[in-house]
Amino acid sequence: MDFLLMQIDPVAFNLGPVPVRWYGILIATGIIIAYVVAQREMTKRGFNDDFLTDLLIWTVPIAIICARIYYVIFEWSYYKENPGQIIQIQQGGIAIHGALIGGAITVLIFCKKRGVNFWKVADILAPSILIGQIIGRWGNFMNQEAYGSVVERSFLESLYLPNWIIEQMNVQGFYHHPTFLYESMWNVVGLIVLLLLRKVNLLRGEIFLIYVMWYSFGRYFVEGLRTDSLYIGPLRTAQMVSLIALVIAAIVMIYRRKKMNPVVRYKDK
Repeated sequence: MDFLLMQIDPVAFNLGPVPVRWYGILIATGIIIAYVVAQREMTKRGFNDDFLTDLLIWTVPIAIICARIYYVIFEWSYYKENPGQIIQIQQGGIAIHGALIGGAITVLIFCKKRGVNFWKVADILAPSILIGQIIGRWGNFMNQEAYGSVVERSFLESLYLPNWIIEQMNVQGFYHHPTFLYESMWNVVGLIVLLLLRKVNLLRGEIFLIYVMWYSFGRYFVEGLRTDSLYIGPLRTAQMVSLIALVIAAIVMIYRRKKMNPVVRYKDK
């Protein structure tokens, strides 16, 4: 049973001199599973089979680049002294809010170019975005990052966590809140909620807006436990962005409920 008490090596294997890290494997896995789920729904909604592939060819790299830029901007005091590290993302250092902002803008532009309703596409993609986030947070786990403040081991045991998770939360001799897990589980519940809401057949765009509000609400509280937050002065950047996103999404939903005429629903082609 000793292997259960060992911390996980962030490097899964090596291809010659090139280390292949769990972080990258999990990010790629999340993208693939998210793609499969979204493609099935795209087909049901009458989209051409190539639409999602063409969209992701643009969206995925731009989202990753934006996620890195976002992170680097708020850690500029370090990167201005170590510019060679800016492109070294294999060890982590990307911010989901940067990816979401860059990805949303890319999808908006792509849909406008193709003459497709943005809200229709956003509704379809919302559950898949959560799938990517659920799996991606485990990349943080493998890297021993995005954890929370110090706790006693007994606290982690009270959560009925397996030893391999507990020991991975032992960083330099101190156990920490598994905030990666809190956020991942919050997103699992959110995924179930969004899939159920498809059956309710809400107004077009509302599944995506509910995703924004759901994720932002959970992230606001989880971020308060983390020890590696990005900051704007004394304020945690992710909490500020989450609060702003939640309020904007709620306002947009209320506004569209009052103004949409005629009413277009999720399942409308």
